[in-house]
Amino acid sequence: MRPATELATRISRALISASSNSRPTKTWAPSLEQDLHQLGLRDSLSPSLVSRVIDPFLLTHHSLALGFFNWASQQPNFTHSSLSYQSILKSLSLSRQYNAMDSLLKKVKTQNITLSSATYRFVIRSFIQGRKTHNAFLLFNDVKEPIEDIGADICNCLLAALASDGFFDNAQKVFDEMSRRCFCFSTIGFGVFIWRFCKSGEIDKALCMLDEVNKGSSEINGSVIALLIVHGLCEGSRVKEASWVLDELRSRRCKPDFMTYRIVAEAFRSAGSVVDRERILKKKRKLGVAPRSKDYREFILDLIAQRRISEAKDLAEVIVTGDFPIEDDVLNALIGSVSAIDPIYAIMFFNFMVGKGRLPTRLTLINMSRNLCKHGKNDELLEVYRVLNSNDFFCDTETYNVMVSFLCKAGKVREAYGVLQEMKKKGFVVDVSFYNSLMEACCREDLLRPAKRLWDEMFASGCSGNLKTYNILIMKFSEIGQVEEAERLFHHMLEKRVVPDATTYISLLEGLCQEDKSEVAFEVFNKSLEQDVMLAQSILSTFVLCLCRKGHFLVASKLLCGLSYDIGHADTHSTLLKFLADANELQVAIEHIKLVQETLPSLVQVISNELLESLPSLSKPDPILQLLQAIRDNCPNSNCDAWKDLCKRS
Repeated sequence: MRPATELATRISRALISASSNSRPTKTWAPSLEQDLHQLGLRDSLSPSLVSRVIDPFLLTHHSLALGFFNWASQQPNFTHSSLSYQSILKSLSLSRQYNAMDSLLKKVKTQNITLSSATYRFVIRSFIQGRKTHNAFLLFNDVKEPIEDIGADICNCLLAALASDGFFDNAQKVFDEMSRRCFCFSTIGFGVFIWRFCKSGEIDKALCMLDEVNKGSSEINGSVIALLIVHGLCEGSRVKEASWVLDELRSRRCKPDFMTYRIVAEAFRSAGSVVDRERILKKKRKLGVAPRSKDYREFILDLIAQRRISEAKDLAEVIVTGDFPIEDDVLNALIGSVSAIDPIYAIMFFNFMVGKGRLPTRLTLINMSRNLCKHGKNDELLEVYRVLNSNDFFCDTETYNVMVSFLCKAGKVREAYGVLQEMKKKGFVVDVSFYNSLMEACCREDLLRPAKRLWDEMFASGCSGNLKTYNILIMKFSEIGQVEEAERLFHHMLEKRVVPDATTYISLLEGLCQEDKSEVAFEVFNKSLEQDVMLAQSILSTFVLCLCRKGHFLVASKLLCGLSYDIGHADTHSTLLKFLADANELQVAIEHIKLVQETLPSLVQVISNELLESLPSLSKPDPILQLLQAIRDNCPNSNCDAWKDLCKRS
């Protein structure tokens, strides 16, 4: 391993390891700067090293990547180059941190830094996927390298996205640039553009653009393009132009198929023009061709892959309402994706599929159910399950689990319980996950008695509760003030050798503190300490916060001063001291600092620094200033640099 790569590995491992205990994990914190300084990097720091650390080691940890990038910026005599900018932009684009990307791109432009074509592709694609279409276009305009290096695929994606999102002037500029450079147009790129253009644009101009595309080496699907042009015209209530353009399209190697003629015929029918409708249907029988389902399959799946869901929905509606062929995989993709933006259309595709004697996949049902719940379409969800049940879709525990879990999410507890009884009658094994879903739904709906009955029924049927079961009930009992019940369940889980986690302890500690049972809370925290020191450390700050909110300052002080430095970080002491300062309990704060000075004198300096750093964010800094003064006066051996620094600033 080369030295530079070895150092990059050491740095990334140190950052990932040190941030593992942060909340949330793997996020940048000021304390990581100290870890970096201890590695002695300054002599080795370079843009190349920064790039090696971020790519590949921190690519999926954008907070650490950006924190390290910014830390490097602050080091003496260091300047970023295209290498380091490219690595951080790649990381941020993967996680779609658009504000940070915009800020860095402005610096790139100001400093005249040239990025690689691969970086531009990453960022533009990320902007498109995140519906930041205008940002993608602005970056496209800023590209200094030959536009060919960006690639025809990205340009086609951008062309489709701009047209889809209504940026027609910008889409026209991309089209003109692609034509000038003789780029290959794809069916989806040119197709979405011309489709949306024809809704209000001049038909002669649309045909000129089609001629321009046909002159090049583009391999567009003529029948699909014909349908999209006609569809756009009819959407814009331009049915006569749509009728006229049919022959023009045929002469340009874009032969209209049956679907295209049907669109025009239906538009005439809606307008009440019976004669014109019959004329188009006659022409359809004479000149049209049967639609090739494979062509539309690929086009719709491409639309979904590029997140042009609205266009996929509109095209699929033409197929379904016209009863044209469509494959199961396309319907599954449509139902799952369209339900996110338009549940009613998704149900239409679902009914079409079932009406043809076919059933969706389990994954499709999960996606559809999730989106129906998100849109509050609970009655529609029930109807979907009724239809599937009548078609024998639910035939194993996995499919039943989908129905029960989403009925619970929709608040349909009684219906979910009915499914549970149906499963038992059919001889299916009802495992703990079913009971957990039901109990969680009961607790969410404040149905405590049914939740308790489910608990009894579960154990009576020989199904033991797991960690999630206990957490659901302990959290609810603690929340509503029934801490005795929560305590009983906590001891019950210990007897059953179910190991508590942070959620268990935090829920119980919050409930106990709320009911002023600080001594019992102290005992529960000690249990966590006996179980796992790291676990206790992860819940300590929450416990201290709960104690302080209820005014149990002496208990919190006793707790912190009884812990080792490895467990009680400075931030927990700072939390207590801030509460004491706000409550005007300066003497208690001084006594706490004295105890810290006796046991861990080095910690006083760190606490002072944290208090000082918090001053700019406080609306009333005077109590903290008084506290810092008290620390200086009562801890003369603490070498309080924080206070000295404050005096200098003043």
